[in-house]
Amino acid sequence: MKRAVIIVAGGKGLRMGTSVPKQFLPVAGIPILCRTVLKFKQFDPTIDIYLALPKSHFEVWKQVSLPYIPDGMCTLVEGGEERYFSVKNALNQVAEDTDIVGVHDGVRPLVSVHTIAMAYSEAMLKGNAVPCIAPPESIRYEDEDGSNHPLDRNAVKLIQTPQVFHFDILKKAYQLPYTKDFTDDASVVEKFGEKINLIQGDKQNIKITTFEDLNFAEFLFKKD
Repeated sequence: MKRAVIIVAGGKGLRMGTSVPKQFLPVAGIPILCRTVLKFKQFDPTIDIYLALPKSHFEVWKQVSLPYIPDGMCTLVEGGEERYFSVKNALNQVAEDTDIVGVHDGVRPLVSVHTIAMAYSEAMLKGNAVPCIAPPESIRYEDEDGSNHPLDRNAVKLIQTPQVFHFDILKKAYQLPYTKDFTDDASVVEKFGEKINLIQGDKQNIKITTFEDLNFAEFLFKKD
């Protein structure tokens, strides 16, 4: 079985207010994006990795990854204005004999090998696999008129990555015209007509978007 992963890393660090894009910031001494790439190689040393970055970040990546990522480990793909276009560009580069492909956020370096393995295994059996967790807090829905009401938190799921699919299904789904409702790959594949298969995710598999997230990731990596 030939596996691939598209790692999307188009962040500009705006929410952190840094001049360095967040995916290149160090966590426990190693750039976030390098840790993410290495986690997938730990899962499968033969996996093909396609890294979707803004063209202006290619040289930055080559510089920061040099001590950690061997040359040729990743295929660089020019990202688009929206995540949808970054994934679509990468899918056009994925080898045609690929059986199964995952899409992962570059700033989720804490994903466990167990979660990755389960997602690929389940997707091979069922066509797709999308990790999720239940929210720990109570949830309320706010209506357009400003009123609000409670929701059953057991019926609400927080979606994570990697989202994994049969390659042919994902590539065909990405022929659909873009809409702003395409917030992730599952929403694209669902629009294509496929039922989404949710699997258990991991609470530590956070998306690093704030300094609080970065500090939490730093603590967890140093703890290990």
